[in-house]
Amino acid sequence: MQEHIADMFGIEERLEEKGISVDSMVTSAMLLYVPHGLSAEEAAHKVREKILKYLGDPNIASLLLGAILLEDELFLRQKDSGIQEDPVFLLSDEIIGMAIAECIGGTYARFEFTRYDQKKPGILATLGPFLDDAVAGLIAGCTSRLYSECC
Repeated sequence: MQEHIADMFGIEERLEEKGISVDSMVTSAMLLYVPHGLSAEEAAHKVREKILKYLGDPNIASLLLGAILLEDELFLRQKDSGIQEDPVFLLSDEIIGMAIAECIGGTYARFEFTRYDQKKPGILATLGPFLDDAVAGLIAGCTSRLYSECC
C-alpha cells in the first residue's frame, strides 16, 4: 500500500523532470560524507538504498511534492514574487527541508540538514529555494540514519 501511494505522486519522475536524479543526490550526499566504518563505495550504495526507500514513503513523497509545487508556483510562475533570491523572510522552504530530514533521521538529522543546506554540494547548488532544501532534507535524513546505523 505505502509504495502504491508514493507511486501515485510520481516523485522520482517529477524530480527527474527537474534534473534531480537519484545518482545526483547520492553524489551530493557523498561530497560531505564523514567516514563511519564504511568505505565511500559501501556508503554510497547504502545512501542510494535509503534515498530510494524514502522516496517511496508517502509522508516524504508528499513533502517533496509540496516543495515541487511551491517552487513551480512561486519560483517559476510568478517571476516577480521576489522568491528567486531566497529572501531571509522565506522560511517555509527550510521548514519543509527540516521536516523531511527529521521524518527520516530524527533530531540528529536537523544538524545534518544544516550542513547540506549551508554548503549546497553538487545538485543542491543548482536548485531553487524549495527544492534545494527539500532535497537537502532527503539527503540529510538518509545520511544521518546511515551514521546512526553504522555506530
